[in-house]
Amino acid sequence: MSLAQFQAALAAAKSVVVLTGAGVSAESGIPTFRGADGLWRNFDPGELATQQAFLRRPSLVWEFYSWRREVAAACRPNCAHHAIAALERRLAARHASFTLVTQNVDRLHQEAGSNNVVELHGSIWDVCVAGRGARKAGPCWEDRCQPLAPSLAGRGAPDGDASPAADLPLEQLPRDASGRLLRPGVVWFGEALDPAVLKAAEEATASCDLFITAGTSAVVYPAAGFAEAAAERGAAVAEFNLEPTPATDLCHWQFRGKAGDLLPAAFRVEAEVAGAMQAQLQQQATMQSG
Repeated sequence: MSLAQFQAALAAAKSVVVLTGAGVSAESGIPTFRGADGLWRNFDPGELATQQAFLRRPSLVWEFYSWRREVAAACRPNCAHHAIAALERRLAARHASFTLVTQNVDRLHQEAGSNNVVELHGSIWDVCVAGRGARKAGPCWEDRCQPLAPSLAGRGAPDGDASPAADLPLEQLPRDASGRLLRPGVVWFGEALDPAVLKAAEEATASCDLFITAGTSAVVYPAAGFAEAAAERGAAVAEFNLEPTPATDLCHWQFRGKAGDLLPAAFRVEAEVAGAMQAQLQQQATMQSG
């Protein structure tokens, strides 16, 4: 079906869900860790984002996340982020429901102005106490201090020393006010999603009449199953991605290209996005000159 038909469906929708993946944040400079260049110090990030890795070498894991936080701190929302935020405002103005479900952990959506955001995998800006087995011992909280511990300053570069001999002593790693060891607040491989977060995403998917995916490979579950769940319940499904995915065949619309190039026009929010990007550039210029 055509872009005009998608826009007509969007204009008539009473409940919209947008699912975003790494491709959206990649346009802002956030590494995707996929493909030939998807390594950090010759480690597959999937090897580091686990409880087992944190138990074996907490210093290495914290250096990896400290570097990721440093990269994210230097990035800004792109046109896709701003288009999604503008869509949420438009839908709210006509009292339609909107939920943004994201697999990304950088909070660029919130920086762009999105409000109703379900973070499936948490955020790299969150920390929590590391309990038995490196599990989360209690709730997470946001801490944007960078670095989180003085010992992490200047460490974490992808070309740094990855040998165990270079690891920081345990007592020098991030800790809370009570001296307890902290861990990143993201959801690691092998960990279950927060039940409340998963419920929010599933309920939004179950009640929407238009489901949109953007910049996601549709291979990481449970997020990869949301489009299918929406389609099975009768919702129209649109995919915006660089290439086909396992979800492509069930989509009513498939748009190929970068989300930042496609979404502003598809959502008919070009003017809002242009204004937001201009304001963002002016703010950056002011900060640099100050």
